Amino acid sequence: MKRMIALLALGAAVVLSSAAGAAEIEIKMLNKGERGAMVFEPDFVKAAVGDTIRFVAVDKGHNAEAIKGMIPEGATPFKGKINEDVSVTLDKEGVYGVKCMPHYAMGMVALIEVGKPVNLEEAKAVKQAGKAKTVFDELFAQVTP
Repeated sequence: MKRMIALLALGAAVVLSSAAGAAEIEIKMLNKGERGAMVFEPDFVKAAVGDTIRFVAVDKGHNAEAIKGMIPEGATPFKGKINEDVSVTLDKEGVYGVKCMPHYAMGMVALIEVGKPVNLEEAKAVKQAGKAKTVFDELFAQVTP
């Protein structure tokens, strides 16, 4: 019985210690930021597997959603509602492309690098519209291959 309790305690400690190492990173959805109008701030984030990204609807009219073809294989796509915060725990290595649907063509996009960018070439190959293409070119230049 004592051994069973010791094993359960050890298992709980391992789970808690791995959860304690995960970070929560905040990205604001803004009408105006340091880089201009209709932006995620920051628009480039390096994170670790298990970190949670919290998109905060500071200004009205925005959402955050994964871009098809720009998330790692096996990762769960996400789509937040307009005017609502959304939190996403990143459980796969790779790059995650994110857009605000109403302001995508205006360049309201973000890129999150989680661990090794294993899907970098696939993400770069996704066609972008309007100013989003220019912004993504700048964001991809910050990725550590």
